[in-house]
Amino acid sequence: MLALLAVAVVWGSSFPLTKVMLDSLSPRQFLAIRFAMAAVALVLAFPRALRRLSPRALLQGCALGVVYGAAQLVQTTGLAYTPATVSGFITGLYVVLTPLCAAVLLRSGIGARAWVGAVLAVVGLGVLALRGLSLGYGEWLTLASALLFALHIVGLGAWATAREALGVAVVQMVAIAVVCTVATVPEGFAAPRSAGGWVILVYLAVVSGALAMIVQTWAQSQISASRAAIVMSTEPGWSAVLSIAFFGEPLTWRVLVGGALMLAAMMVVELGPRSPSEPAGPEDLPKLAG
Repeated sequence: MLALLAVAVVWGSSFPLTKVMLDSLSPRQFLAIRFAMAAVALVLAFPRALRRLSPRALLQGCALGVVYGAAQLVQTTGLAYTPATVSGFITGLYVVLTPLCAAVLLRSGIGARAWVGAVLAVVGLGVLALRGLSLGYGEWLTLASALLFALHIVGLGAWATAREALGVAVVQMVAIAVVCTVATVPEGFAAPRSAGGWVILVYLAVVSGALAMIVQTWAQSQISASRAAIVMSTEPGWSAVLSIAFFGEPLTWRVLVGGALMLAAMMVVELGPRSPSEPAGPEDLPKLAG
């Protein structure tokens, strides 16, 4: 449980730190170098896991990586136009969107808790990010990334097996790096100009990227999936706390009320036993046969 809490804190810290990196790099330049470093680290650390993958798992890992890479590109572009606190909460909506996507793609019913969570999330999003009667460009992009993250979770839950989980994680990281690198070609590549920038980049690539993925895989083999999902849903809260405490983002009533509503939506979706009519959440999606 403590290991997963550490992962949630690390992922929460990535929002304000990424915001810092976007002062000197474009979103695509930043993602290309970050995930290239993370992919190299995982390939060097787990070459045997790659060799054990079946052709089917290899293709599935590539597909999942493409979706996740697209989500990262959209999310990070949105972060350039919205505060890290807002971005963290909106991204966390993947917890609510996942059961809704699973209901559509896996043809399961939408239970009462999913609807309650969706309503709370929409209200929280409005309080947190509405500007007049519309969301800003950055908020729309971040909301789109949350949908892509939800689709990634649905695919991962349907395809992943314990035996090939580590190899699939490595393949995904490589695919993410390829997607981000290809997206960066038109504008050209760049690197941090300061030692501090490199320190942040290494942290985001190795600790928040590669190491966090390994710790999450291990931790979720030690505790129940439901407890794991509840801990991970605290990520947006950590993002807000760190952004306000260390990076000077304002603590407004919108952040307090909207963030609380969105966290409540995530907890409503994740807490409590599921009835047979409810769709799977991020932690217990059914596996596809074959």
